[in-house]
Amino acid sequence: MSFKIESYGMSNVGMKRFQNEDSYLINNEIGLYIVADGMGGHLGGEYASKLAVKTVEGWIEKFNGDPDATQITGVNTQDADIGDQLRYAIQEASRRIYQEAHANEKYQGMGTTTVATMLDGENLYIANVGDSRAYLVRDNEIKQLTEDHSLVSEQIKAGVISEADARGHKLKNIITRSVGYQEDVDTDITMHQVKTDDKILLCSDGLSNLVEDDEIRQVVGDNDLPEACEQLIKLANSRGGDDNITVIILHIDEDF
Repeated sequence: MSFKIESYGMSNVGMKRFQNEDSYLINNEIGLYIVADGMGGHLGGEYASKLAVKTVEGWIEKFNGDPDATQITGVNTQDADIGDQLRYAIQEASRRIYQEAHANEKYQGMGTTTVATMLDGENLYIANVGDSRAYLVRDNEIKQLTEDHSLVSEQIKAGVISEADARGHKLKNIITRSVGYQEDVDTDITMHQVKTDDKILLCSDGLSNLVEDDEIRQVVGDNDLPEACEQLIKLANSRGGDDNITVIILHIDEDF
């Protein structure tokens, strides 16, 4: 079955920050969608997230535009898939951010989370590094499709703290993996089969730290895409908006 994607995204500085260090991409032409949440100060964070988005987009465009010009073993050869391409593109973004950080003192220590998705037939590929998230909303239920690379997430898995404890934990913003903080990065790649009327949400932790999963499910399920994005951002801001907030929602539909 062939699908088409309806998409919408919004980003908001929040109530406490003076600058938006989040970046996002909606590229319907190549079917690439990205949310990146930068870190490293008001200069480095914004630059890192923009550089990640631009680099990943550039590589995916190369793979789509002229595969023979960019033959890379295991990436765009016969046995490779979209996940391999996303992994390579994010690795290149990490290398580029790392090099920029070491070439310019004002960017030292910068990095970014990255969550990206592409659809290939019925298969939705998701790549993520850090604690920006992807969710699936289907049949009035919500499922988190990514795993946070954060200190709190590791403590939950180890049984040290509960999910309830995690939301207000003082270390909840400490991530254990990011794009660009080190030259090489380990990217999680997952693949999920989609169905007609599925909705996919990508977001930075400015949303997920303040809005419960079930609230996200209800807003996404009850509204069209622009209204859902707007309501989710308003909800996060009504609870303090202590970080930048970025949301992309994709609606999967049959391509007749």
